[in-house]
Amino acid sequence: MSSTAALFADLVRARHSPRQFLPTPLSPADIRAVLEDAQTSPSNSNTQPWTVHIVSGAARDALSEELLTAYEEGRTSADFTADYGDGVHQERSRQHGALLYGARGIARSDVEGRKEVIRENLRFYDAPHAAFLFMPRLGDGVRTAGDIGMYAQTFLLSLAARGFHGIPQTILGMYADTVRTSLGVPDDLALLFGIAFGIGDETSPMYDIGMGRVPLRQSVVPHDTPGVLDERNPPRVRGRGTTSPVTAR
Repeated sequence: MSSTAALFADLVRARHSPRQFLPTPLSPADIRAVLEDAQTSPSNSNTQPWTVHIVSGAARDALSEELLTAYEEGRTSADFTADYGDGVHQERSRQHGALLYGARGIARSDVEGRKEVIRENLRFYDAPHAAFLFMPRLGDGVRTAGDIGMYAQTFLLSLAARGFHGIPQTILGMYADTVRTSLGVPDDLALLFGIAFGIGDETSPMYDIGMGRVPLRQSVVPHDTPGVLDERNPPRVRGRGTTSPVTAR
């Protein structure tokens, strides 16, 4: 393995989603560098369909308050459905939830505790910045959403390469109207999700709880490609806390 490949392998495995951040803001130069990296992401026919709104400071605080109010009033307004079906994906989601709530010591019967977890989401886990990823309403949206996903991964890896952290937050997309109104975004742009970012709080038990991934054999089907699923080097387990085999952010 070349040194470049080794560095990338280490980076992509080190990237994780902390659920508690320090209040320290990133410099404008650092944020711009991440955005410039993300701008190089591939897209269908080079359409570059992303429109990204960054909130910090007073704008971030005001939006968080509006999201919390929308939550308390039950005003969801998602542009996309969130359905994991009844099979393996639903089960992985349940394992993911059990791991997160378990790390916080929140029982399944603790209704208020679970509500507070949602509020933590809408406070961006105290991150000083959040990026909202909007997309034009083109066709069925699948290709465009795929482009946004590639943009988001480049954004997250760029943060990690600079020693920063980010966490994709699908829940932010559940309040699309609230976000559009607060940021003055036109209705012809749909909100896919947001990314809270900054410097993760390493003292928090939620900094890195070691989310797992399913084995390649559960997601890859080789055709005339022998040997690729031989487990010569099992994936390294990362994280300070409990690990699980679920696919999770």
